[in-house]
Amino acid sequence: MRVLGIAGYSGSGKTTLLVRLLPALRAHGLVVATVKHTHHRFDPWPEGHHAAAWRAAGAREILWTDPRSRLLHHELRNEAEPPIETLYSLIGPADLLLIEGYKFSTLEKIEVHRRETGAPLLAANDPLVIALATDAGHRPLALPAGRDLPIFSVDDVAALAAFIAARGRAATVTPDVRVTLHAAIER
Repeated sequence: MRVLGIAGYSGSGKTTLLVRLLPALRAHGLVVATVKHTHHRFDPWPEGHHAAAWRAAGAREILWTDPRSRLLHHELRNEAEPPIETLYSLIGPADLLLIEGYKFSTLEKIEVHRRETGAPLLAANDPLVIALATDAGHRPLALPAGRDLPIFSVDDVAALAAFIAARGRAATVTPDVRVTLHAAIER
């Protein structure tokens, strides 16, 4: 599974871009999973819901399921938030895991940047930013000298999806290749 961040400051349009990218990536034949990171507490269970009562009573995990989907809620209680890498194992089989948030992580990422937010470019200081999706058009962006990145319009979802899909295929190791590589290493 290839892992790629979709990062940017608040108001840059990360969620909107991700929603638009998902069908385009699926059209490339990719099975895509997502993770959303937030600094704010979220509660999927409205007050009065069965699961909210279970949680309040001390349930550490709640698995809510129906014939079409499931939701696993794990309460951290007094535990520290785990690093994103430890959460990968919770994701089912997928070709690509897109992670929204974690803008200062050690993930390769696509930065979503809108000039109107006034936020600085992450790419100016983060070598793990592999591309920009921006509303800047042809106006120059403040990238360090020698930093050459693919720059996409936030509205050119097809081109961005093709870029992501091509990188994902190039990074994918098929089971047969793994066996061949393993056998070569053993010799």
